Amino acid sequence: MAKCDVCGKDENMPYNCRHCGGTYCADHRLPENHDCSGLQNWNDPQGVFDSGFDDSVNGGSTSRASSLADKVPVNTGTGGPLAYFRGNMTYTFLALMWMTFFAQLIVGLFGNASLYQSLFVLTSWNVEYVWTWVTSIFAHSTANFMHIVGNSIVIFFFGPLVERYVGSRNFAILFVVSGVLAGLSQVGISIAQGSPTVVLGASGAALAIMGVLTILNPGLKVYLYFILPVPIWLLTAGYAFISVFFLSTGGGGNIAHMAHLVGLVIGLAYGQYLKQNRNVSAPSRLEFGGGGGPGGPGGPGGPGRGRF
Repeated sequence: MAKCDVCGKDENMPYNCRHCGGTYCADHRLPENHDCSGLQNWNDPQGVFDSGFDDSVNGGSTSRASSLADKVPVNTGTGGPLAYFRGNMTYTFLALMWMTFFAQLIVGLFGNASLYQSLFVLTSWNVEYVWTWVTSIFAHSTANFMHIVGNSIVIFFFGPLVERYVGSRNFAILFVVSGVLAGLSQVGISIAQGSPTVVLGASGAALAIMGVLTILNPGLKVYLYFILPVPIWLLTAGYAFISVFFLSTGGGGNIAHMAHLVGLVIGLAYGQYLKQNRNVSAPSRLEFGGGGGPGGPGGPGGPGRGRF
């Protein structure tokens, strides 16, 4: 169940507005009943339901948006290939991860290490490069393909479940905030220990998603490799134990255990907030498999220097 963002009513089958990302009951599902951000476009047959580019009926800046849409060589409407990503932040973030990965490969071909780091990598010696706080979430190791594959698997299977119950907007905030704080925490502990480090990867956000599901339904069965049923609380406890163990012993190789732990704690805290204030629940079973994910080699992100 989920609570309506307008009246707080418990709803077994909540409506998730694909334009503003809110969660509403049947009484408030219409844009005019929940003050939808796309309400001003309601009289435009292409307005609320398309990508938001074509608002030319309003003139002014919206006309410029329309001309921009005309220049895009892809159909941005509901029938086009980009319609799948509207109101679906999970797969939007996955697409950004892979686009960033290919951008890393292109920049790497030119052999400019300084440009590569300044664009994609959060480092302990250039923390003031604030854009890397975000880009490093979507960037992954190009030397280990399983780094991005592992994180993609976790986000692909778990992300839609969380997004469905919290809404696209809140999911996006959770993903970015947990990823940023996870990365900064890893840099912070490295600076405190006097050990320079580089950080990149989405495992902080991925583990935040797992943390939310662990609180909402600790008995959620995850079928590792589609065979072995494991409750999600056991996976979460395993990650927490490993992270705490290696942080306390100073080991763990090049895996960013502090980032793992911080992402997980953020997810657990947010899941507890949802459970207490919105009465949200999750499915009881989920098939899950693939290398590099929970139970696979290295978990989300796998082993490697500064990857999480």
